[in-house]
Amino acid sequence: QRQMCIRDRYQRRVRGPTPPDMSAMLSVIVPTYNETENIRPLCTRLFAAAKEHKIDVELLVMDDESPGSGETKRIVEALAKDKFNIRIHCRTKKEGRGLSSAVLLGFEMATHETVLCMDADLQHRPEQVPDVAEPVLAGQAEYAIGSRHVGGGGLGFEWSLLRRAISKTATLLAWPLTSSTDPMSGFFCTTKTVLKRGQGKLNPIGFKIALEVASRCRCDPIVDVGIIFDERVAGESKLSMKQNFLYIQQLMALYWDRYAALIVIAVIAIVAILYQVTMTVLL
Repeated sequence: QRQMCIRDRYQRRVRGPTPPDMSAMLSVIVPTYNETENIRPLCTRLFAAAKEHKIDVELLVMDDESPGSGETKRIVEALAKDKFNIRIHCRTKKEGRGLSSAVLLGFEMATHETVLCMDADLQHRPEQVPDVAEPVLAGQAEYAIGSRHVGGGGLGFEWSLLRRAISKTATLLAWPLTSSTDPMSGFFCTTKTVLKRGQGKLNPIGFKIALEVASRCRCDPIVDVGIIFDERVAGESKLSMKQNFLYIQQLMALYWDRYAALIVIAVIAIVAILYQVTMTVLL
């Protein structure tokens, strides 16, 4: 079966923590924009979870220039002095902007072969990083993603009907591109080896980098891991009409990348049918 779902936390506990070998090394990439209030709790919670599961973690903060960049850098430097394996890369506006490009640059800068992306706003629980990373670290999957729609997953707060509808529609539109039940999630894990398949093709524009990687890198197998998606602790949502438009553009590009031959055949067939109908009517 192409998609393997990790159904609940109990099964993961039975398997136990990831063993402390060379495979249990993980680079966690966190893109930030004015997230000063979240960095310290994210860091402390992440490293506590990694220690419990005996995973050697590095935390790489990819910060886009914002009013909070100076404070974010000071917080990261203070955490590094406290012996946390954390570092920061501060991008100026001239170097580039946007979540996807920040994540891709972070993957390139990462020390370890296995890389994981998560949000900085604490909607992704740092305690669930070992769960999301486990299938890839254990060699069971090329790509693992946190999903709200499998056993053990869900929302940690009440979402409006509008937000639910938007999320459901976006997921349905991406259905032919990936086997994941939650491709909109930004909480995913893969390897540098897998990422090389998409070298030169990965689109750095937009917010749905998880879908981009899963589709263009032809990740297989994909494992969905149940996560709880929490309410934002601090900071503001980056979702806007512009991002929705970019998502539609992204979908068009991904459909062409995966189904170009079928699309061309379909267009030729439609043109041929229209031609035959037209000629029949004229004659």
